[in-house]
Amino acid sequence: MAARRIDSSRQCAQRRDVSKPSIELSADMYQALDAFTAHLLSELGRSEHTVRAYRGDVASLLGFCCDAGAVGLADLDLTDLRGWLAAQDDVGNSRTTIARRAASARVFTAWAFRRGLIATDPGDRLATPTSRRALPSVLKQDEAIDLMSVALVAADDSDPVHIRDRCILELLYASGMRVGELVGLDIDDIDDGRRTLRVLGKGGKERVVPYGIPAQHALDTYLDQGRPTLVTGESGAALILGARGKRIDPRTVRAVVHSMLTHVPGAPDMGPHGLRHSAATHLLEGGADLRTVQEILGHATLATTQIYTHVSVERLRSTYEQAHPRA
Repeated sequence: MAARRIDSSRQCAQRRDVSKPSIELSADMYQALDAFTAHLLSELGRSEHTVRAYRGDVASLLGFCCDAGAVGLADLDLTDLRGWLAAQDDVGNSRTTIARRAASARVFTAWAFRRGLIATDPGDRLATPTSRRALPSVLKQDEAIDLMSVALVAADDSDPVHIRDRCILELLYASGMRVGELVGLDIDDIDDGRRTLRVLGKGGKERVVPYGIPAQHALDTYLDQGRPTLVTGESGAALILGARGKRIDPRTVRAVVHSMLTHVPGAPDMGPHGLRHSAATHLLEGGADLRTVQEILGHATLATTQIYTHVSVERLRSTYEQAHPRA
């Protein structure tokens, strides 16, 4: 019976997007999905982006089960999980995506088992597909310098938005912050004397990150000439403001980074996260130890930070192959 359910669902998956169930979830599945979402938000403190991803993955899993003939949540078993992941592969999802969805499923089944919604935890025996993690695109150090020069020239017209944009680029590159962390900054988060920022990272974890003298100049100019012009009654304590005076939207920050990079010849197109990758790589290339970079970036584990050592090695190899006569 289980094999027939898998074969039927695979055929169905080849005709449609497996993330969108073709029939309605059962009532207990909907209730479990809502309760799981609340658990991620209130108890685990996950970000809205993470919660949205987890909810979408679990909704896809439960929809797959319904399409395969499951009556309720209690029918969920290891066969369903494996069949769902196989269907993901059938429609061409990347190994990275499948690995992430497997992780979402395990978090959900562990939670459902603790709540007594299922008799056993099938996710405990679910193997994770090995993902081939691509190395992130980063700027070369001279490209990063050129990018900041472009922002400085643009700010010479004294337009408060251009002054703000220069501040955005300098702070992102100097601190390695995530775009959400930059957007969430308040004026009180600045420590001028120490040249540090108090940042609220993932999971509500707070950390302090340093920034350099160029970023300080850009920040001082923005606070003196940019923000006072942009501020309105709705600005509150927000540090970086949009054109209408409210706290800036992450999409605006991404647009600023993409736009400025078009003026740097040869630079890869990237968003704010690319500047974060670049900052980490350049820190390591400059001699910073891995633990320090981990602390600055706010990574929970050192394993996450180690990808930047691979970036540096790849760049070292590329330089060697171009320069060494016997490469």
